[in-house]
Amino acid sequence: MGKTLVLAFYITICCIAFVISKIVISVLIYRRWKRKKVVFEDGFSGGKMVLFRASAMQSLKSDTFLKKTLKLSNKDIIGSGGYGTVYKLTVNESIAFAVKRLNRGSADRDRGFERELEAMGDIKHRNIVTLHGYYTAPNYNLLIYELMPNGSLDAVLQGRSMEKKLLDWPFRYKIALGTARGISYLHHDCIPHIIHRDIKSSNILLDQNMEARVSDFGLATLMEPDKTHVSTLVAGTFGYLAPEYFDTGRATAKGDVYSFGVVLLELLTGKKPTDEAFIEEGTKLVTWVKAVVQDKKEVYVIDSNLGCCPTDEINNAFSIALMCLEPEPSMRPTMVEVVKMLEQIKNNEVVKET
Repeated sequence: MGKTLVLAFYITICCIAFVISKIVISVLIYRRWKRKKVVFEDGFSGGKMVLFRASAMQSLKSDTFLKKTLKLSNKDIIGSGGYGTVYKLTVNESIAFAVKRLNRGSADRDRGFERELEAMGDIKHRNIVTLHGYYTAPNYNLLIYELMPNGSLDAVLQGRSMEKKLLDWPFRYKIALGTARGISYLHHDCIPHIIHRDIKSSNILLDQNMEARVSDFGLATLMEPDKTHVSTLVAGTFGYLAPEYFDTGRATAKGDVYSFGVVLLELLTGKKPTDEAFIEEGTKLVTWVKAVVQDKKEVYVIDSNLGCCPTDEINNAFSIALMCLEPEPSMRPTMVEVVKMLEQIKNNEVVKET
């Protein structure tokens, strides 16, 4: 009888300890969740604002931040595209953000809006623009990003934001490698993996150190862990889309690789894929460069603003771009392989086809 009582007492103690440990863990998880984001409601418009990494924004008062966000107007616009308008939100002399107002999509897209943004709020990489939070309302959605002082690669290459002479070969190589690392992180390190679906020079932003930051996840599609592609409506930007996308409507990681190849050609030639000269001649940037490289005449298509640059490094960069632009998706390298090949350029190694 004594042993039975001792055993019962022991079991009771274990059960109590187990319950207490579960309570403690739950409290810790809840506190971590509270630190991870701040949620507050806008009673006037029925909207909701969610800010990630609250500790990084703890100096901001929630109600003040919300009021400033809702007061953005045309005078604050710093960019626009097919999926929304970008505003500069100035909080004070030292703090500013980029706020993207998204055009309302279909009901299906809106249902997945918050789920996708919750995943994107966890992304932290030196070559990915940080998503600080979002605001969702019945008629529109806002994304709150860190502000990139040097604008987009597209604007810089075309001389709209700063002088072209600043983008010599070392800078362009640095931007190419940073962009590749950012896309590789989305493809291979995020769980679930992320396909960007709209890689282009205007979606590559430049920070104060001219480091590349991959931006604009308005078209990003989260992949299920057990799938290799997602079926979607054809979307993206003409000149950057992989040829198979038009036939299958499937967004794949190899489609992003193709788009990166186009961006790499932009960095090397200084020409946009939608350049008027290509349209007049009935060709496009990719086919034009392929013909030139085949004839070993790369020197004739290099952007004159590149400055003095090692011929072998430029030729290797062209080779990498053309690997990314293979018509057959299976023949294209992965972004991990692209990063490795780009790193080899500065190690004086010959880039070989994968």
